[in-house]
Amino acid sequence: MSQPPPPPPNQPPQGGFGPPQDQPPQQQGGGFGPPTPPPPAQTPPPPQGPPPGAQQQGYGHPQAPQGGQGGQPPTPPAGYGYPGQQPAGYGQPQNPYGQQPNPYGQPPGYGYPQQTAPMQPAGPGGGGQRSSGQLAVIVAAAVVVISLIIGGVLYAKSGDEGGKDDTTSSSGGTGGGDNGDGGGGVDAPDGTEKVPADTNADVLFQVKAPDVEDDTSVVVSGSWLTDDAYVKSGVAEIVGYDRDKGTKLWTVKLPGPVCQASKHVNEDGLTAVAFQPDMPTKERPSYGCSEVAAIDLDAGKKLWTKSTEVEDRPLRFDNITVSGGTVAAGGTSGGTAFDLETGKQLWVPKAEDGCYDLGYAGGEKLVAVRKCGSYDQPQLHIQTIDPKSGKVISEYKMAEGVEYASVVSTEPLVVAAEAGQSDAIGISDVFAIDNKTGKLRIRISVPADQFAAKCSGVTTIEQCKGVVVGNDRLYVETEQHSSGGARGRTNEIVAFDLTTGKQTGQRADAGDGYTITPLRMDGGNVIAYKQPPYDKGGQIVSVDGGSFKETKLLENPAARAVRDVETRMSPEYSEFIYSQGRLYMSAVYASELTSSADPKAHVIAFGTTGE
Repeated sequence: MSQPPPPPPNQPPQGGFGPPQDQPPQQQGGGFGPPTPPPPAQTPPPPQGPPPGAQQQGYGHPQAPQGGQGGQPPTPPAGYGYPGQQPAGYGQPQNPYGQQPNPYGQPPGYGYPQQTAPMQPAGPGGGGQRSSGQLAVIVAAAVVVISLIIGGVLYAKSGDEGGKDDTTSSSGGTGGGDNGDGGGGVDAPDGTEKVPADTNADVLFQVKAPDVEDDTSVVVSGSWLTDDAYVKSGVAEIVGYDRDKGTKLWTVKLPGPVCQASKHVNEDGLTAVAFQPDMPTKERPSYGCSEVAAIDLDAGKKLWTKSTEVEDRPLRFDNITVSGGTVAAGGTSGGTAFDLETGKQLWVPKAEDGCYDLGYAGGEKLVAVRKCGSYDQPQLHIQTIDPKSGKVISEYKMAEGVEYASVVSTEPLVVAAEAGQSDAIGISDVFAIDNKTGKLRIRISVPADQFAAKCSGVTTIEQCKGVVVGNDRLYVETEQHSSGGARGRTNEIVAFDLTTGKQTGQRADAGDGYTITPLRMDGGNVIAYKQPPYDKGGQIVSVDGGSFKETKLLENPAARAVRDVETRMSPEYSEFIYSQGRLYMSAVYASELTSSADPKAHVIAFGTTGE
């Protein structure tokens, strides 16, 4: 079930806010213009969450050009057939789906998303306490530090038996030092992010939320960064803004709202989006996410638009990604792939014995999550595939009964799943897989009462937050706990070795009153955002992948007008891109609430000066 964000902690004694009850929280003041001197500290508003029932947003790894982080409302899963005995291959475009049970699930609506399985409702802005599907246990700081280092590890192997595990277990690293049982520091490659001469940032610009019709909510996820432009999805359009001034450089109009956007961009500045073929109305709240387009982010133009039909009905997409020169889109109806430059259809996965491609994750490799089995006993196949031909290179079969899985990284291949309760909200286990052989390298336990990593896991496939992969390590955000200081709450980023499965013993502390969230890798370093307490501005820091030393790259203004907007743009509900002294935060939903007489920010950009 979807859970509203709890109120931010670290508040002054008066005027606290409770969690939103029936609608997305509204922004309080703080709209537009330069920062103003801060008045006496007041409680900030809760973060700008999605409409009730909407899934929350995840994180990407910006490239050059860089893609934003975010996700979209999923469509409900379709029914399942029976698993095949061999990995299903891929063929040329055809009509592959035969008698797949209920292949067309309810399409994503123009109004509030309909799926009841939400995505990663982690922590609110201002360093708020994170909610999860399990009971949160709050103990003294010393006890929590001990508990944080007990991530259990299960060893397993994959085979034709459906991924059944031979299990032995060992406890995680001892923690606290630079050389825990997991191996301590590594020789991490240098990143490209440099420390500015002055890390104090100013507001560069803000963009007002787009107008929408009454009683509607529109997905506006998708953001990218090029050498010249910050690019953001709007309502049925994609707009390029000057990255320093915020002036419009170009606009690509679409016939309907964007419903999915790839966070990956190829070396030529090309990416892809999925959108509805027309503007929904109250009479017809959705046309289905059936159209795919390639966008040239450098030129500011649409290259092509394509759709696919199965049994004379349009294939509807719940996710879209880019890997090299291939666009892959999937959903509960199945998947397909196009050439990114030309739009030529490359392949359609064969639907055999009721199996179908639920979705894809891109980047360095292309990975398919293929769903087989019965409705009551599904089985997921994690397949590394050739982007051009669709040929299966390797396959790992998850244990039967695991309903949802998300891809954290395609190289190395790391998959997260809720292996116990299958609530598709948090994750309980992370699987490191050899993408050449399909064999399981290690399985790591990341219990939700200790770790704040969350993934959508329903159909968006690669929308995870609070966890990144680099240096053959898993960097995970911990749950909040008592800091022992005046501001009350804090958390850390800890590391797991993907070879041993053990914690390295290293921690990057958020500091009293702050909450630290990993955003992406920069070479061997972790770029992280620190959600601030009520009277501070947020920070971007670089955590050295070897020593775990933190270096501050940017700190936002503490003026109340700015804090109010920043608090609404918390990581779990928004898209963040940081690059070269610039931080861009943007919303992933536009609604009547955000376009009311009290204007809300669609985008806010911060920047430092000098290097």
